[in-house]
Amino acid sequence: PEGMDWPQWRGARRDGIWREEGILEKFVGETIPLRWTVPLGAGYSGPTVAAGRVYVMDYVKDKSSERVLCLDWRTGSTLWEISYECSYADFTYEAGPRASVTIHDGRAYALGAAGNLHCLDAVSGKILWQRDLRGEYRIRMPKWGIAAHPIVEGELVITQIGGAGEACVVAFDRRTGEERWKAFPDEASYSPPIAIEQAGHRLIVIALGFRLVAFDPADGTLRWSHDQPKSSWPISIPAPVVQGDLMFFCTAHAGSYLFRLASDRPAVEIVWERGRRPRSDDTLTPVIPDPLVMNGLVFGVQTDGELRCLDLKTGKRLWETLDPMPKAWHATMHLVRAGETGDRAWIFTEQGNLILARLNAEGYHELTRARLLDPTLEQGPRGRAVTWSHPAFAYRHIFARSDRELVCADLAASR
Repeated sequence: PEGMDWPQWRGARRDGIWREEGILEKFVGETIPLRWTVPLGAGYSGPTVAAGRVYVMDYVKDKSSERVLCLDWRTGSTLWEISYECSYADFTYEAGPRASVTIHDGRAYALGAAGNLHCLDAVSGKILWQRDLRGEYRIRMPKWGIAAHPIVEGELVITQIGGAGEACVVAFDRRTGEERWKAFPDEASYSPPIAIEQAGHRLIVIALGFRLVAFDPADGTLRWSHDQPKSSWPISIPAPVVQGDLMFFCTAHAGSYLFRLASDRPAVEIVWERGRRPRSDDTLTPVIPDPLVMNGLVFGVQTDGELRCLDLKTGKRLWETLDPMPKAWHATMHLVRAGETGDRAWIFTEQGNLILARLNAEGYHELTRARLLDPTLEQGPRGRAVTWSHPAFAYRHIFARSDRELVCADLAASR
């Protein structure tokens, strides 16, 4: 297919940048015409797209089973699906799987909310290997289930699961499913791992329950760590974001941090840090959405739904606005940069709206907005209809899901 894949959470490089060109700049009308829509069960698992196929997970409540679905990107027709029984006992927000299916080298890695990990042939759906991580590793189940998107690094697939003992993070042989190593006694968070280069080392950085760690992917050897303030339970969901030698990290319970990555060895120093209180502080405290860092600025979503801009190097708050979305507790909108340069971003709000805006130091400049899909009640807090899943951007289209449907819409400029 024409255009780039979106084979894992936040795109091929896990950086939330949509690099395709020839994309529309203005919507015609208040709703976006859909290329297709297909029925779907509930879940937070955002779609991923690779080699002409769309992958997504859902939960079939009356059968207490999770599914992995593979669809044809052009038509939405089902190419294959697998399902397996699993219990959602021990955690809240039971709408369905959290993690996106990671596609790598012809294989699909699907991690369910209760810790079921499957490696599937991405074309046929054949199960190549599977693990029941909750049973095998005696997972200390996080309040909101297993959510961190796995990462494939070299010959390993690395997962954050919060297993008993020293098994918060476990690495498996990506081909055989055999355990290669396990590490860290910490509780699990919901934050996904990222890969970085530092001082000639390839490292994995991940927010565990109450600390940020960097380790050698080959064996889990800890290279550096930074403790975060404790709270009643771990609530880290966004991943760290690296720009050059700077790394920005923010979380609802601990506030925001800017680290400098040492150039001569694996180590970090704090440039600035801001706690979450008082509310007027120059900080960012998102619950779910990942911040977007571009042009020396940080854009992110406050706990109550404000879109906020900070100066990256100082942490100073430049502006905030409720223009994209009204206030709501745990409000969520996903920010994806439109191209590697410039100041434009796609914003998918929890109300199901898609916005193209310019984001810069001067403020929020909305270019166009339209409705993509209707929010649903299953995922939301206290009966609020939301769309909390990451969309995927591939082949000049957007792929997004609710608890009822998966939709595909053409975002190409006039063909």
